[in-house]
Amino acid sequence: MSGDPIPVTRTALLIVDLQNDFLHPDGAYARGGQGAASIAALPSRLKPLADVFRAAGGWIISTHFTLVPGKDGEPLISPHLKALRPFLCKGDFAPGSWGHALVDELAPSDLQIEKIAYSAFYMTRLEWLLRKFSIDRLVVGGIVTNGGVASTVRDAHVRDIEAVVLSDGCAAFDDATHQTAIAALKPVARVATIADMLAETKR
Repeated sequence: MSGDPIPVTRTALLIVDLQNDFLHPDGAYARGGQGAASIAALPSRLKPLADVFRAAGGWIISTHFTLVPGKDGEPLISPHLKALRPFLCKGDFAPGSWGHALVDELAPSDLQIEKIAYSAFYMTRLEWLLRKFSIDRLVVGGIVTNGGVASTVRDAHVRDIEAVVLSDGCAAFDDATHQTAIAALKPVARVATIADMLAETKR
């Protein structure tokens, strides 16, 4: 954690994987019968904070879980993911597709990060862009708390990038998992609410 307050112009709202294929009724996860009310509620919860960040000169960064298609269009899917989500198929989470995009309610983002694993830092350009644009703090919301959010926040910590986790701006597929993940992140990040960050950003 830094000792001095970091201005909003050097802060990014990092929106983790709030993509059509995860959230939209016509997306891949809805087709597979996967979803949770707490996840579906996130875009409307996060939108006021995204709007305030834009108005104050902060950054909006969206991460996009990506299934890279092979020559035949069939996606490269890790065995563990295929076992968990057997409904994933050709075209799902494909780069540039509708399903791959950030949900309309939160679009557009200033920077987009394609990722192939939980962490938004793993084999991506995220850290390079943060350094180039002098972004020193991440305010993190999105899905899932115990997966992409937790992995990204821990990777930010080891890179000396300050992170704030939005306790009501993240969600998992059940509340117990979400709460356990939030508690486990307290040693490596500040935990705050959306209201907390709205108040601080509006000052």
